[in-house]
Amino acid sequence: MSNLIEHIGIVNEKLQVLIKQYQILQKENYRLKQELERTKLREQSTAEKAASLQKQVEIARISSGDAGQEVKAELEKRINAYIKEIDQCIAMLSNQ
Repeated sequence: MSNLIEHIGIVNEKLQVLIKQYQILQKENYRLKQELERTKLREQSTAEKAASLQKQVEIARISSGDAGQEVKAELEKRINAYIKEIDQCIAMLSNQ
């Protein structure tokens, strides 16, 4: 009987160690998830800034006259697409 109680005590001690390790891992997992979320937000912000800067570079290049034909053609396509959307909006508003 004493042997059984001894084994139960050992199992109980090991169980307590496992519970502590589990709690530590839960806290670390939570911390890592928070860090991942912050990193994702930083990455998204950086990508948005990069896209904005790229547009500013294109605008500066076009306004300085250094733009190539491809850039001018792309800009013209965008302007034509915007005009088409505006015309569609006006048409929809006229039909109401």
